[in-house]
Amino acid sequence: MTTLTVVPEEAPAAPQSMLDRMTLIMECFAMRAERRTLEDVCAETQLPRSTTHRILVDLVRLGWLAQTPHGYCLGGRSLAFGGGDSGHGRLREATAEALHDLALRTGMVVHLAVLADAEILYLDKVGGRFATQVPSRVGGRAPAHSTALGKAMLAWVAPEQVDLQLEGTMGRLTNRTICRISTLHQELARIRSRSGLAFERGECFPDVACVAAAIRSPEGPVGSISLCGDSGVHLERVAPLVAHAAKQASLDLYPQRAGQRARRAAPTLVPEQGWSPEAMDSLLSVGSDWI
Repeated sequence: MTTLTVVPEEAPAAPQSMLDRMTLIMECFAMRAERRTLEDVCAETQLPRSTTHRILVDLVRLGWLAQTPHGYCLGGRSLAFGGGDSGHGRLREATAEALHDLALRTGMVVHLAVLADAEILYLDKVGGRFATQVPSRVGGRAPAHSTALGKAMLAWVAPEQVDLQLEGTMGRLTNRTICRISTLHQELARIRSRSGLAFERGECFPDVACVAAAIRSPEGPVGSISLCGDSGVHLERVAPLVAHAAKQASLDLYPQRAGQRARRAAPTLVPEQGWSPEAMDSLLSVGSDWI
């Protein structure tokens, strides 16, 4: 009688070149919002833990990945090359209705943007009679330190990461642009104290004023929404609308932030008259528990 011998299949050989290994690791990150721990990456790639950790450190250093308290995710350099398209699509879909509502209610220009290293990348721009006077475009970029959109996101980035991202990039666009990193950190602290609202008047484009708020995941900012008008616009009137839109987008994208809290109704426009600093502090502190 003939005995059949079953020969076990050999496991595929681990990739030998550094480029192959880096590619294998990068393929673990399919979407902008995804997070992978070291153990996750090791399990998916079947690479040794020490090798995986060393490559992850290099990818973070070079900007292809970013490290958060909850794991690794795509970095600014990957997003700049389109690695975050899926995440961007999800962000645009989640905010589309709110952007159009903001434009209709205020008549101002509405932007949606994400961080890409030291710059912001515009994902959306919605109408308003002032739109042609704002030299922004979907797919275009602007220095993060000079825009309300950028500052709104940078306010929730670790200070040391802000230093790394902006080192050597803080050029002057107008006579109002913040060009010193120490001054920028002071501004970011003020933004956090205002429940995350960032203001900008003529820092990026002359005669353009903006107010913005960040859309945030549990790990940090994933985008921001702004309203823009001419330099004479009363940003205080529309600031609560921007804050509400960003908060709602954050809760829609990351419902774990909401807990069991009921959603608040959208705020109405603030009257035309000016507000004292005390009144603005009180106004902008409403709903700040979502931060």
